[in-house]
Amino acid sequence: MLLTGLVAAAASWLADLPAMQSAGLSVLTFAIVIGMVLGNIVFPAMAPHTASGVDFCKTRLLRAGIILFGFRLTFQEAAAVGLTGILLDALVILAVFGTAMLVGRRVLGMDREICMLVGAGAAICGAAAVMAMEPVARAQAHKVSVAVATVVVFGTVGMFLYPALYPYLGLSEHAFGIFIGSTVHEVAQVVAAGNAISPEVAKTAVVEKMLRVMMLAPFLVGVGAWLHRASRHADTGQVQGTPVARPPIPWFAIGFVAAVGVNSLDVLPAAAVAVLVQASTLFLAMAMAALGLRTHVSAVRQAGAAPLALAGILFVLLVAGGYVLNLLLVA
Repeated sequence: MLLTGLVAAAASWLADLPAMQSAGLSVLTFAIVIGMVLGNIVFPAMAPHTASGVDFCKTRLLRAGIILFGFRLTFQEAAAVGLTGILLDALVILAVFGTAMLVGRRVLGMDREICMLVGAGAAICGAAAVMAMEPVARAQAHKVSVAVATVVVFGTVGMFLYPALYPYLGLSEHAFGIFIGSTVHEVAQVVAAGNAISPEVAKTAVVEKMLRVMMLAPFLVGVGAWLHRASRHADTGQVQGTPVARPPIPWFAIGFVAAVGVNSLDVLPAAAVAVLVQASTLFLAMAMAALGLRTHVSAVRQAGAAPLALAGILFVLLVAGGYVLNLLLVA
């Protein structure tokens, strides 16, 4: 745990540099990159003494970080964008994740777990969604790292593309803020893209993005139920009349919603909420570091170009399809 904490601290220092902030690179990005470098150089020799703590960070600490992530949001922020914003986010999530599963499995021949990870990262909130999907999909560490890499690549492209497109798309500042928040991958990338246009665009974009993040919990519950139903139908050896186990509930997702609810009630001092938010960032960074430490370059190389191709298709869908949806619902 100390090892992952040191990696997270280094990642936090790098992310706080002005140049890195302007580039929209988050602490989670640096944590997994540093973790992967160490994981392929020094970690194999350290694993006998550190493996149990690293594995704790990428499982239990990950769930704790997702729960505390809820203290960044309130239900009042969700209400600020109205029903149109909620509908827009829901349509984007369903379209992007559905496309990831369809194209990834049937066209690109990828396995279900990596399709789910790449789809969740593009559809909801980047690296945090990939990490939250990992225990639901029961994916291997190198698949998580590959999915996070696709988020970094196309989220960064989007961060520069959206401000360049603004003069040509005919959307108001409010509508363009909704467009950014409903389609850009990471929260940090949403902030960077919005501020490149105006503070008003950035404010609207962040509120819409936070609403999209809030949909993470019901999304995970729904995917968990879908996976359970699919496995039940695939179990041809089941004896007729045998009771079927209930679908597993990702309790950390329920905890995430509870955290949002507590934060919405405004019962905690602002200083306490700030500490909880910082703890969320630390836990998630440590979890990303642990994932990086457990990722071998050979496994990432073995994944091939298919995940990047899928992420590119989803990126085009986010930009083009998201623009059409914003024209129909918002503009």
